[in-house]
Parts: sequence; structure tokens; C-alpha cells
Amino acid sequence: MADSSAPRPTVLVTGAGGRTVCANPQACNLGNIVYNKLKERSEQFITRGLVRTEEGKQKIGGGDGVYIGDIRDQNHLVPAVQGIDALIILTSAVLKMKPGFDPSKGGRPEFYYEDGMYPEQVDWIGQKNQIDTAKAAGVKHIVLVGSMGGTNPNHPLNSLGNGNILVWKRKSEQYLADSGVPYTIIRPGGLQDKDGGVRELIVGKDDELLQTGTKSIPRADVAEVCVQALQYEETKFKALDLASKPEGTGTPTKDFKSLFSQVTARF
Repeated sequence: MADSSAPRPTVLVTGAGGRTVCANPQACNLGNIVYNKLKERSEQFITRGLVRTEEGKQKIGGGDGVYIGDIRDQNHLVPAVQGIDALIILTSAVLKMKPGFDPSKGGRPEFYYEDGMYPEQVDWIGQKNQIDTAKAAGVKHIVLVGSMGGTNPNHPLNSLGNGNILVWKRKSEQYLADSGVPYTIIRPGGLQDKDGGVRELIVGKDDELLQTGTKSIPRADVAEVCVQALQYEETKFKALDLASKPEGTGTPTKDFKSLFSQVTARF
């Protein structure tokens, strides 16, 4: 555990903007939840956020610690990473549904990515830029949230919007693992908009959890694991798949050191 007498680490959360106005904390985007969790622990962390727009900045309360930048342009990232100790990467391409889908008429909805915002540009180039900029600034720990499913190049998510999103996520995960910077790669299963802190969390590797009945997890629990990962040496140079048991089964996870001690995979 971090030494309580040591100076507070400065942590940058990218993708902190959140989706829509967050009336329901469980339905916020993951970056927004992580940013808020760190802000609530101001005695432990100095928190910075990176968002794409002025609107995003205002949505999370604005202030000097919130930077506006485009992760696809490395120059945008330099001011935000100067002087930080840790980086949590929570940026991701966003799949959108084409308008006009009527479920009553059968068929399937069509999906797309906005021009310039495909997974190759966001999940590969954008994340590579963040890793490179952070490494040049001397960052001591990078936590990257990816996704389960990356071991299967034919995963159905890859065909949606013709984006190959898990392929590009996997490529950036590998780039981080090869960077030399201490890292933690967290690959959650399906994200749920449910309360955190009330389920037993499960770690795995190589998408093995996808073959079981426990392959989803609340966003809030993933966010808590991101924050906890900053506090234990056991998480460095490690990669973990992450899911949760259904609420009411098992024992809610409180001992994160024990959870992280189960992780053996470096990628």
C-alpha cells in the first residue's frame, strides 16, 4: 500500500468527460466515474482530467486540473501529462446506431463510427500517443482499460461499424506492455450500469471468463479497481480480465491486495 506520509501522487484520467449529464452515477461513462472517485479521495490523490470539449470540461466541474485535448494529436497531450505520476487511460471509440431502426419491423440495427473517430484512430493512435507522451514525461504507472474478447480476431464486436475495435485495443495493450513503463492492463467483461461495491469480483486471463457464466461487471466496480490498482505494487507489469459474480452470491470484494495477488499474467 502507498505510504501515507509520502506526497500525494498526481493522476491524470483521460476520457473523463462522461456521456450525457450524469444524473445517475451508475450510468456515467467509466472515465467520469474514475475521475470522481479520485476527486473524492483528495487526501490521497491530486486529480487531473482530460476531455475533448469545453462542454465536457464544464460537465465534470471545470477547474485548473481539467485539460481539453484531442488524443489523436500528441501535442495536445503534453500540458496535461507534465508532472503527473500516473495515467489512467479510459478513452475509447464510440459505436453509434444509425437512425431509423424500427425493432417492430424486424431486422437488425446498423452501427457506425464517426469519421476520424474509428477505433484505429482512437484506440490505437490515440492510446499510443498517450503512452508515448506519458513515457517521455517520466510517468511511473499507466493503467489502461481495454476489453475482454481480444484473443478472438473474429469476435462479433469487431464487425460492428467495420471498426475492428478489439483488434486495435489489443494492439495498444501490447504497445503498453512493451513500453517499459510500469503498467496495469484491465480488461473488463460487459459493462453494467449497476451499483458498485456489492459484488464479488473475479480476475482471469486469456478470455477464459468468457466461457463461464460470470462475464459482466458494473462500471463502478471497474472504476474502483482502476483506483485501487494505483495503490499496490502487485499490479505493476500485470494484465487481468475482470468480471463479477451476481449480486447476492459470493462475498463483496473489499480486500484488493488479495484480489491483485491472484493476477499472474503479464499480458
